[in-house]
Amino acid sequence: MTPPDAVILQFGTSRFLQAHVDLFAEEARAARQTVPPIVIVQTTRDPERAKRLAGFADPAGFPVILRGMKDGAPHERTVQVRTVSEGLSAASDWPRLLQLSERASHIVSNTGDSGYDIPEADRHAQATPASFCAMLTALLHHRWSVGGAPVTMLPCELVARNGDTLRSRVTTLAADQGREDGLLQWLETACLWANTLVDRIVSEPLLPAGAVAEPYALWAIERQPRLALPFAHPDIVLTDDLDRYERLKLHILNLGHSWLAARWHDGGGAADQTVRGALADADTRAALERVMAEEVLPGFAAHGMADEARVYIATTLERFANPFLDHRLSDIFGGHAAKIDKRVGGFIRWVDASNKTVAMPDLRALAEK
Repeated sequence: MTPPDAVILQFGTSRFLQAHVDLFAEEARAARQTVPPIVIVQTTRDPERAKRLAGFADPAGFPVILRGMKDGAPHERTVQVRTVSEGLSAASDWPRLLQLSERASHIVSNTGDSGYDIPEADRHAQATPASFCAMLTALLHHRWSVGGAPVTMLPCELVARNGDTLRSRVTTLAADQGREDGLLQWLETACLWANTLVDRIVSEPLLPAGAVAEPYALWAIERQPRLALPFAHPDIVLTDDLDRYERLKLHILNLGHSWLAARWHDGGGAADQTVRGALADADTRAALERVMAEEVLPGFAAHGMADEARVYIATTLERFANPFLDHRLSDIFGGHAAKIDKRVGGFIRWVDASNKTVAMPDLRALAEK
């Protein structure tokens, strides 16, 4: 049972988490579930993201606007998210964060593509660590040292087996820092590190806090013994086969985004170009549909996933053409090289590992740029 004073610690101030985990929590409360308040932690010193902290502390909450097509008809609704109780900066609010770590029932994170990187300076224990993994290690050490119960981690980074990866980074770092053997055992065997996959297009932030997103959402979480979630929601799926969800999202939706971003960049990159604007161009849409039909779908078929991929491709193209979302290709192009390696290069490596011949000339050329 969750203690009455429990909190959910959320590392990351992103618009995605506001329109996904925070919104899910609000909708669970509206369904009369008991949901712990969420405390959002800024892990960087980015002054723009720091402006969101005041919005998170506002008792009136922040808006999440859902716009898109649902069951073939336009759909729009606004939810005022009040499940977030405060926003903290790890750099300036560390003592408060240490206190809250003792009450956390779950820890959620979405710290970007490089969020699990650990600088050399963090290999040594320090009062206020710089990286997310070092912060988490220090907070979990504090919780363990005061006799706190094990905690459940729900990472949302787009990293394969993100829970396993985060556990490995934290336990290795704790060992490198010379932490106690009892802590290492507690981290490995008592705490829970869930592997998850998130899927929702969040196109723009609202100020000081809030976001605009599509109606579609998925939070797939791999089952494991003792796993208890902080709330239930229709868009949360517990599964024994998380890899299938990851492949579909990474190598269809995310691959499609990066394919469009590459075409946008090669064509001159108009700053205001959006995904839906790109699909409104007949040549671009036809080229994307051809890549999906002639390269992506056969790649999934090589692994026996043709039917699932065909449905997800159709859903993805509908989501891309959402007339209500201004999802800028310039935003998608950020970190382009790393995204291409994961989304396109990773797909090619996965397909080639099937030992079936799939040509994929356009995707292979894109991966080699």
